[in-house]
Amino acid sequence: MATDYYAVLGVRRDASQDEIKKAFRRLARELHPDVNPDPKTQERFKEINAAYEVLSDPQKKQVYDLGGDPLSQSGGGGAGGFGAGGFGNFSDIMDAFFGTASQRGPRSRTRRGQDAMIRLEIELDEAAFGTTKDIQVDTAVVCATCNGEGAAPGTSAQTCDMCRGRGEVSQVTRSFLGQVMTSRPCPQCQGFGTVVPTPCPECAGDGRVRSRRTLTVKIPAGVDNGTRIQLAGEGEVGPGGGPAGDLYVEIHELPHSTFQRRGDDLHCTVTIPMTAASLGTKVPLETLDGLEEVDIRPGTQSGQSIPLHGRGVTHLRGGGRGDLIVHVEVTTPTKLDPEQERLLRELAILRGEERPTGQFQPGQQGLFSRLKDAFNGR
Repeated sequence: MATDYYAVLGVRRDASQDEIKKAFRRLARELHPDVNPDPKTQERFKEINAAYEVLSDPQKKQVYDLGGDPLSQSGGGGAGGFGAGGFGNFSDIMDAFFGTASQRGPRSRTRRGQDAMIRLEIELDEAAFGTTKDIQVDTAVVCATCNGEGAAPGTSAQTCDMCRGRGEVSQVTRSFLGQVMTSRPCPQCQGFGTVVPTPCPECAGDGRVRSRRTLTVKIPAGVDNGTRIQLAGEGEVGPGGGPAGDLYVEIHELPHSTFQRRGDDLHCTVTIPMTAASLGTKVPLETLDGLEEVDIRPGTQSGQSIPLHGRGVTHLRGGGRGDLIVHVEVTTPTKLDPEQERLLRELAILRGEERPTGQFQPGQQGLFSRLKDAFNGR
């Protein structure tokens, strides 16, 4: 009476390959001789290996479902298909214990390409308001001579005569488990199942060549150092003319001569003489939006900050802009001429900071004006 391999693995006759493999792995962990040395268990282990060898192979499974004996037809002659005492595919047993998936069948010559990245330098105002840039990239593109096939025009890939298109070769070795079949990629076709007798002279059989292209990339307002812009499908074309990876444009913002960026806020420093800080003034400042006047109020101290709201960098996410923070630096003269020194002493007396010497009278009219003129060279 023929063995019911579906019953041996405990699966339905319409079970998928994934269900068959899961059932085999579960039973292999329970019945492996290293786990359970009972002779009856070893016989059971041989049965599940034989069942899995048949049901995991589409051709053998078809023969079995039609009532034939796939093991005898394949020359197996025993459990597991390798003679008495043999066990199933060694990679599947290792998969059962360690969860490593073994790849069956030939590898595809067509694979996805790698992602690529380039660095793009932009000015502060371009980062603040956004811009459009043309960039040049050197990437792999599909070979126009062979259209990614890798074979010279008029030729094509042929089935490997060593593995007969399977992409792998098998051999039987002896181990403590008995005779074990192991598989490895075919050395002649490197696991592809096909060979290219006459490679394309342009791409040497790779199906792709390197080329320089010009792309237009839109830089959104508010980008900062390290921001990466993804251009889908603009990276490296894969081997065999496979789909291209993505291109990432990494932003590098160049230093500005006036402003320092902190997040979306801009900072700058204006230097004014102490007379201007005392009397107040208006300082012209070239901002990202054009020329503006910064109002310096009387009595402004060195180190004081004056915010100009909404004059910073556009927020990358959400509306609005950051601020422009103007830091005031008040300079003190290091060398005075006699007139400047006299006026400063008069000011100090008026403020009660110095006692009069009799050389001049306090309360003179226009002292602040004359003091300002003196320090401005008038």
